[in-house]
Amino acid sequence: MTPFEIERLSFTSGAISDWVAGDERRRNWPVVYVLDGADSAGAGAVYVGETVNAAARMRQHLANPAKNAFRRVRVVIDDTFNKSACLDLESHLIRWLAGDGQFTVMNGNEGIIDARYYERDLYRESFRDIFDKLRSEGIFQRSIPEIENSDLFKLSPFKVLTPEQAIAVEDIVEGLLADLGNGASSTSVIEGQPGTGKTIIAIFLMKLLADIRDHDDADEVEPDSMFADFFVPGNRELLAGLRIGFVVPQQSLRESIKRVFKKTPKLTEAQILTPFDVGASDQPWDLLIVDETHRLNQRANQSSGVNNRRFITINEKLFGVDDPSKTQLDWIRAQSRHQIYLLDVEQTIRPADLPQSVLRSLVDQARSTHRRYPLSTQMRVRAGADYVQFVRDVLRGESNATERPDFGDYDLRFFDNLAAMRRTIFKRNDEHGLARLVAGYAWEWKSSRDKEAFDIELDGVRLRWNSQAKDWINSPASIHEVGSIHTVQGYDLNYAGVIIGNDLRYDPHSQRLYIDRASYRDAKGKENNKQRGIAYSDDDLLEFIRNIYGVLLTRGMLGTYVYVCDPPLREYIARQIGRRVTG
Repeated sequence: MTPFEIERLSFTSGAISDWVAGDERRRNWPVVYVLDGADSAGAGAVYVGETVNAAARMRQHLANPAKNAFRRVRVVIDDTFNKSACLDLESHLIRWLAGDGQFTVMNGNEGIIDARYYERDLYRESFRDIFDKLRSEGIFQRSIPEIENSDLFKLSPFKVLTPEQAIAVEDIVEGLLADLGNGASSTSVIEGQPGTGKTIIAIFLMKLLADIRDHDDADEVEPDSMFADFFVPGNRELLAGLRIGFVVPQQSLRESIKRVFKKTPKLTEAQILTPFDVGASDQPWDLLIVDETHRLNQRANQSSGVNNRRFITINEKLFGVDDPSKTQLDWIRAQSRHQIYLLDVEQTIRPADLPQSVLRSLVDQARSTHRRYPLSTQMRVRAGADYVQFVRDVLRGESNATERPDFGDYDLRFFDNLAAMRRTIFKRNDEHGLARLVAGYAWEWKSSRDKEAFDIELDGVRLRWNSQAKDWINSPASIHEVGSIHTVQGYDLNYAGVIIGNDLRYDPHSQRLYIDRASYRDAKGKENNKQRGIAYSDDDLLEFIRNIYGVLLTRGMLGTYVYVCDPPLREYIARQIGRRVTG
């Protein structure tokens, strides 16, 4: 590849006129450019674009009042650039800038295409050189690995969608616009295993709908972009004034998404809601997008007395009586005209979660109206969808070691010694970042009462549970602690070291997994539902505990390490994994 050039100029009419005269490529060649300056609040802002006529495009931007705050232009010029390479570089810079967090990215989100093109790998090598040059000039603060490990990057709306994700988004938006036009209500379901990008779709939809609604005709939409056809005045009118909310049941994930929305134009933190926010609101929503729908609650003993009282008050407000059969799903239906649910039936982890029968009914309803969108492409785990199915089969006792799929270079190992696994996690964290220990809830949380106490003591290793519930993965102490299901569900790690406690055991005679109720320490995880008269059997709890370990074992993008307490279960899982570390 020939060397690229980055040309710099002031974002003024005179500077652009002088610049254009010097090189024909500034008028007739594919280039990528970065505008930087400040947004309306005075904070740093950037805009990334690509064009085959930089001179004309700069003049268009100058004429657009929304671009008045920009002060500088950097234009990346390379004699080998073509349209496809420029589109690809543009999308990389947008995603890296959004993940870096130094500037607010002012681009719209009409869909980034992950197209194959000639010598793409070579071009992408040069993108990193371009990044390094821009970083040296202050456009980026952090390195690419640091950016790509951040929640701002992982949860950014500026994502390259898989084909099945793009189809789901297109169909959902088309259906929603049609329903808004004819006054019909609607329910859509996006269903997928861990790592298929359900949360990505939710955030992408929030940004896409906001961009269609607030699109300025002076800002052209790339005609080749995936969702360009939605950016028309008629759709803008349909979405005008629409009240759209994003329901996130999990506290930790909710805080991470709020940080993303804070840095994303046209989205606000106020749009991110708890189920209780929805139920208590005096004003209904036009559209609610519900992430992790499987974590919505039925009527059960809540985490606090305040929430128990709120559950009663909301039921009475919405339905006239405190009906114990009403769930947070019923609140969402009562408080919105359109709903989009993202769920995985096999990620229910507590008795208070919606029953699987309710979730399956929701899926069946969406299927009957052709509004169910299944996702199967694995975006998190490098080993692919086969690995997720392998994990679920192992936890059901249905795996056969002789038929284990080939997971390629995915680093799956079984450890006989926790100290050795911990040392390896430290090493991977030094190399890649985001390597953490996680565990099933099989140890009492002593450190919550006594900060000096240790919770888990195995193989001469003494460990504490996570010291914070919000954003634990990114906290400085997390590498020395052990994360629970409640801090990692919905998140990505590069490497996960999973400790399977004595809550899950194996009977080699019957070749069945079973639970040790006394070793399961999550009081809310095994509490009977007095409000509804439901007692949970060992088989019920086994389903929850399997799901918990299914989530933990599918966090690692590059690798998963496993340590097991119960000796028979240790031998069973070690046979399935095959790669055993004994030292």
